[in-house]
Amino acid sequence: MSPYGGTRDRGTLEKRAFARVLITVREERGLTQEALAFDSGYHPKYISMLERGINSPSLTAILEIAKALNMTGADLVARVEQLLPGNRRRRRDTRLG
Repeated sequence: MSPYGGTRDRGTLEKRAFARVLITVREERGLTQEALAFDSGYHPKYISMLERGINSPSLTAILEIAKALNMTGADLVARVEQLLPGNRRRRRDTRLG
């Protein structure tokens, strides 16, 4: 059991959503994991771990990966947010105001 009251690690939904988006966008661009790794400056194993939802990317990683995918970090994150349940998005939005 997680110390946060649930049985899942904190951020699991976000990691899985990022993984789905990363795979989708990479394949839309016709890139292999190795090509994305080379273009973004990260190791192919790290890209693989992101795509399997094992790791959470840092802000720097999001920006570098987005650049390698020919998109902005904001666009990449927006696609991730679209996959999250509405209550996850609202909770985060209320903290900003």
